[in-house]
Amino acid sequence: MNQWLNAHTSSVIKLAEYIFSHPETAYQEVLSSQCLIHFLESEGFAITAPVANIDTAFCATWGEGSPVLGFLAEYDALPELGHACGHNLLGSGVVGAACDLKDRMIRENLKGTIKVFGCPAEEILSGKIKMKDAGLFNDIDTAITWHPFDRNRISNDIWQSQDIKNYTFHGISAHASKNPDKGRSALDAAELMNIGVNYLREHVPTDVRMHYAYLDNRIPANVVPDYAKTNYFIRSSKRALTEEVSKRVDACAQGAALMTGTTVDIELVSYCKEMKLNSTLNHLFFEVMKELEVPSYTEAELSFAAKISEEINPNASSPLFTGLEPLEDSPVPIAIGTDVSEISHDIPTITISAATMCKGTPLHHPAAAAQAGMSIGHKGMIYAAKIMSNGAYKLIQNPEIIHEAKKEI
Repeated sequence: MNQWLNAHTSSVIKLAEYIFSHPETAYQEVLSSQCLIHFLESEGFAITAPVANIDTAFCATWGEGSPVLGFLAEYDALPELGHACGHNLLGSGVVGAACDLKDRMIRENLKGTIKVFGCPAEEILSGKIKMKDAGLFNDIDTAITWHPFDRNRISNDIWQSQDIKNYTFHGISAHASKNPDKGRSALDAAELMNIGVNYLREHVPTDVRMHYAYLDNRIPANVVPDYAKTNYFIRSSKRALTEEVSKRVDACAQGAALMTGTTVDIELVSYCKEMKLNSTLNHLFFEVMKELEVPSYTEAELSFAAKISEEINPNASSPLFTGLEPLEDSPVPIAIGTDVSEISHDIPTITISAATMCKGTPLHHPAAAAQAGMSIGHKGMIYAAKIMSNGAYKLIQNPEIIHEAKKEI
């Protein structure tokens, strides 16, 4: 079992290290995507790239016939933080799983098709949605992926529905001291919008999240700014609620424009539904996880993790690493999102969580990046790759499980 991964662990780790050392943000993942493409091509996969009119997206295919199993790889980094979400591990681990499964299918003369999808721009909730709209996932029977976290478990999580929007205000510039009365400040409008949204927080359900950042506000303080732009993430556990709150945020923007004599352009950059969990796949892959030993750690790794844990939370009392956690009886709503969620409403989807960082490490934090670039992260990645490969192997052997999983869509 996992003969290929056991023999090629160092090669998969080198992939992860290369991507970690060359962090590239959304739609800029040229080196990251190319290194995965070259690796898959060397392992006998046929490459189609680019796809969906995205330069850094690809599809790698091996095999023939049914079932068609789709592996979803990510490799984009965060601005300034690098791989603080562990996508260097995510993409490399997916590629390792696909190659391991291919090797086993060859040795046992099994029919089926493996597709590895190189999915850019997950951090801005975009790549997979564009790829889905282009029909790239239409022929796959199951979608398989994982995500780095601080624990080992089946991701029985309802990732949030999201809207990502840009609000661009246009005003009239003027000298801020001599002729301020001639100006209409786009920046005033943006700030009033944000104030309105901050008051709105009291009047939305508790699972709603709204956060924003200013973008491209390029005008010095001695000019009444005729331009201001903000980016908003609007999230909740249900698509209908996200859409409702999103309209109320739009109203804040429109009201701010009215108050300031400016105009506003509202752009829906991307969106997704909440995650649709698949009980059939969750139970199958949980059984697979039970068959594998969780990673163990050296004294040096434990010392590194202890130092990080102390810096993150000096009062933490939980173990640095734990074993396999049980599969929850009911779904777990969580306050983060992914564009994988949009896929899950059309295709049975499974997400594995593997510990690539010590307990309590937050994502999008330097501590997560530090562990994604070292052996702690690498061990979690190889563990996740084995789970994905072994679970996919069971689907190849038992296609009736896929039929059951499809009934939940």
